[in-house]
Amino acid sequence: MQLQDIPRVKTITKEDFIKHFFKPQKPVVIERFIEDWPAYSKWSLDYMKDIAGDKTVPLYDDRPVDYKEGFNQPHAKMKMADYIDLLKKEPTKFRIFLWNILKEIPELQRDYKYPDFGLKLMKSLPMLFFGGTESHTFMHYDIDLANIFHFHFEGEKECILFSQTENKYLYKIPHSLITHEDIDFSNPNYDQWPALKNANGYKAHLKHGEILYMPEGYWHYMKYITPGFSMSLRAMARNPKNLSRAFYNVLIMRHYDNLMRKIKGKKWIDGKNNKAIQRTNMCIK
Repeated sequence: MQLQDIPRVKTITKEDFIKHFFKPQKPVVIERFIEDWPAYSKWSLDYMKDIAGDKTVPLYDDRPVDYKEGFNQPHAKMKMADYIDLLKKEPTKFRIFLWNILKEIPELQRDYKYPDFGLKLMKSLPMLFFGGTESHTFMHYDIDLANIFHFHFEGEKECILFSQTENKYLYKIPHSLITHEDIDFSNPNYDQWPALKNANGYKAHLKHGEILYMPEGYWHYMKYITPGFSMSLRAMARNPKNLSRAFYNVLIMRHYDNLMRKIKGKKWIDGKNNKAIQRTNMCIK
């Protein structure tokens, strides 16, 4: 893979963000934008344990997609206090994915603001993501192809991004939002996945208080170097093509995929994985 460092700025104005990053649809890391938020000094794993310790949270790991599981179905559940104790005790593959803090812990809203980057943020969907040392997501893009502002807290996280223009090299699984699950994007095996050598993308390590802007529909792989968590705020896709694909994903694709899992079972999953390999390798031939 040919990965360039994501550009970094200390802070940024709305006008410069729109001109240099939103309009050209390029990612950026903003390092010192939220230091006036109460969350900047308050939010830590210990704080989350204190304020949300009694909440039961959904957990995900890196096991392959199973035809018996529904779309985004959690692999386990645990009390937040127990989960944070686990994160601090030892490496774990369990992650919290898409946890709506507006719904679960309304008082956390007092700790952050909705920044003005010139895009209308969806205020009903602030989501938290937690992970332990070495846990990671599959390479994926979000179902709504939104513009995403990813605010990181505590620890360090590795991020690898690709735009949708790189799809032909990424072993994308048909009727889904992920690439082939056997690929380790932090250390890819090019003998097994030769097309990846042609993929052009971006990389960054996020630290406490930094913001990563991910443009519409960008693929992203996240690996926790140390235990930590992040919050995402999102704005709807502006590109009409991306917006139409978002509606297709939400209204048709995910329901079709779930139906085919029920009808064909493991054959459906295996068939999609094989097609991903065949189609991608055809592109480089």
